[in-house]
Amino acid sequence: MASTEYDPLISLRQSIASDSPIVLATSTEAPDATDSLARATHLHFAVPNRHAIPLDAHTRFFSSEKAVDLRSIFFAWQKKDVNIPDYIASAQQLNDDLTATDQPGRVQNLVFVERLDLITWLEGASDDSEYIKPLEGDSAAARSAAQLASGATGGVGTVPSGAAGARLGKQIDPRLQEIYDLERRMGDRNSILRGTKPTDFSSVRRYSEIFHKDRSKKPNLPAAATAPIANTTTLASRDKKPGRRPDPIILLSPSASSLLRMSNIKSFLDSGTYIPPDSALSSANILHVSRLLPSLDPQRPFRFILVDTPEQFKPDYWNRVVGVFTTGQTWQFKSYKWQNAPDLFKHALGIYIGWRGEDVPQTVRGWGRGVTSAQIEKWNPQQGAAGRWRDREVVEGIWDRIEESMRSKGWSKDGGPVVM
Repeated sequence: MASTEYDPLISLRQSIASDSPIVLATSTEAPDATDSLARATHLHFAVPNRHAIPLDAHTRFFSSEKAVDLRSIFFAWQKKDVNIPDYIASAQQLNDDLTATDQPGRVQNLVFVERLDLITWLEGASDDSEYIKPLEGDSAAARSAAQLASGATGGVGTVPSGAAGARLGKQIDPRLQEIYDLERRMGDRNSILRGTKPTDFSSVRRYSEIFHKDRSKKPNLPAAATAPIANTTTLASRDKKPGRRPDPIILLSPSASSLLRMSNIKSFLDSGTYIPPDSALSSANILHVSRLLPSLDPQRPFRFILVDTPEQFKPDYWNRVVGVFTTGQTWQFKSYKWQNAPDLFKHALGIYIGWRGEDVPQTVRGWGRGVTSAQIEKWNPQQGAAGRWRDREVVEGIWDRIEESMRSKGWSKDGGPVVM
């Protein structure tokens, strides 16, 4: 029967650790089993004793300061091996089924980091979670339940030092106890690399920028001494050295509606495969892609820099911009050197990517031949990346246009564009 004695998360973790059956049922009675999470009202567990917990019971797992119900937790565990688009689509389908069966409540979508943290904790790979509130009180019973769920007690496992951590009802060899006392508890990758919470290193980046600016300041020197120093401080002069050419730059649109963003642009241009930007996690603000352009240099690939904002640009960087991905929204160009779209696309190739079968926006068509348009197949969660075989053809066409544009601007194997 259902009872408030059992914690939903610990019951689920114990069952997973012991490989005990977890039964979906439409009542508190085990015979009323079902395979449908939309029709079920309870979860039945066999450990430590047979008991049932309602699926709408709140757990100690919190998302956006809101307690997540057991149904959402169990659903996330069932979908632990699927990718993000499939997980979201399955959650929507389950919510539709819940509405059809008049079940109260809705499945709550957990973001990638929360779902990963939950699965890691349920599998026993981690004993701590920043999203799980501790059991009420710090009683010995609470600690015992948590240790049993994690596998620290019961079965074969390590035994912490002290009488409190010893396994009840079991005599331990003194020499074995000495070995246990010398054991050092190992953390998981989250606690070792990042601690219990993500670390924000933005302050280090701001400090480094100030440091480099300070280093660029030189003391007052005679004109003859300052001349050679000035010649080495700009990127343009450094690019004029023999055997060195500047890296071309490609600007992305920062719009949330853009099909290509910093999270998925590298896989698209480098591997010829499109994946949704929300399913590819990346916090990088600068990326690099190498590409051989035979008509410019058949031996040495060009190294392209990919960014979505020109806020760190120096004036001479604009001469190196060879492509601008756009969604047709003109606010993207407000911080550019050329804020008028026709002027911008006289200096760099415009690139618009849309879904196959949809019309190209009127604004993009009005910008003329300075913008090339391409269409890709819509993302199919059932096929995933395996169904993206036509993307390669689109990507090759984009690279051909970039190579043609760079050649017309004067790029060569030994140097950058001809600046007029």
